[in-house]
Amino acid sequence: MTFEPAERIKALPPYLFAEIDRKKQEKIDQGVDVIDLGVGDPDLPTPDPVVEALKRASEKPENHRYPSYVGMRAFREAVSSWYRRRFGVDLDPDREVIALIGSKEGIAHFPLAFVNPGDVVLCPDPAYPVYRIGTIFAGGQPYTVPLKEENSFLPDLGSIPREVVERAKIIWINYPNNPTTADATEDFYRELVRWAKKHNIIIASDNAYSETYTGDRKPISILQIEGAKEVAIEFNSLSKTFNMTGWRIGMAVGNEELIKALGKVKTNIDSGQFNAVQEAGIVALNLPESETDRIRAIYRERREVMTKALKSIGLEPVESDVTFYVWTRVPEGYTSAEFVEKLLDEAGVVCTPGNGFGDAGEGYFRISLTVPTERLVEAARRIENLR
Repeated sequence: MTFEPAERIKALPPYLFAEIDRKKQEKIDQGVDVIDLGVGDPDLPTPDPVVEALKRASEKPENHRYPSYVGMRAFREAVSSWYRRRFGVDLDPDREVIALIGSKEGIAHFPLAFVNPGDVVLCPDPAYPVYRIGTIFAGGQPYTVPLKEENSFLPDLGSIPREVVERAKIIWINYPNNPTTADATEDFYRELVRWAKKHNIIIASDNAYSETYTGDRKPISILQIEGAKEVAIEFNSLSKTFNMTGWRIGMAVGNEELIKALGKVKTNIDSGQFNAVQEAGIVALNLPESETDRIRAIYRERREVMTKALKSIGLEPVESDVTFYVWTRVPEGYTSAEFVEKLLDEAGVVCTPGNGFGDAGEGYFRISLTVPTERLVEAARRIENLR
């Protein structure tokens, strides 16, 4: 028997990291000592107080029942308090905060709340693939907005055709940015908010990398901009901040109407996040700043190691002090895929080709600084030996 997949499944490209895993496994099967700098999955452990909180919370029988669709109120209060301390943004925990089973879940589900078949969603390129995939699942039409180095990897809103803007329901943004390692300024956010209000377009901001900065300037939230809460929802996560990718705990915050609609989708699709994980998340959100400072110091060291290695073979990584990625142009004469293949074949180092994040990523590749420092040093040594 054969079963025909739905058209929405046929329309999907192969999921980027699944293909990378396949190629990596081929090399491992050949006996190659592979160093994987492909996926942005922190190698650092979750802080001990968070792990201990989960152990305690898991022993409570009341936590073994169905959780709330929108999240424990105590967790939503913790999110609200964290946003106030970190960004100076006031959020009503009952109407402007919702818990997510990781921010990926919320990002994928959000278009279902507002996108009708044929509606346009403005998706950056290069970008996290789920913005586009969630649009396709909702029956919408993704419209690519290129992020170009000459424009500091910010979308050029004026370049979007009027007829596209008129059909657009949502624009996705992601700063600090994966994969380009760019950050957004207050001026850009102010322009974006004005533009979104003028055209009645929802701003969906993915701020999952807000805490993975290695410089002195802290990235901001779009919700800090006057009037942003009228048009914006922001997705954030404990995954990258506290090394909790496998825990699947995140949040969406912002406009009450947008939060309510996302909550309605979740009510019909999932049953909420395990309360014990939420209790541990509360502990994470209340950790002292020294804990995240320690994590950032490690990424700062790793960035310096890898940047030096890349420059030693004549490459120029994009200057950045946000995210735990390094975004770099490939050498002249190579495509993104060709150079990444060379790194794997000749150095046993897995990186991500820029075009895997979209056509505008062609000519670049991404390195994740998410392996133990000694392995990153070894990867840097192998890259230097490519000279």
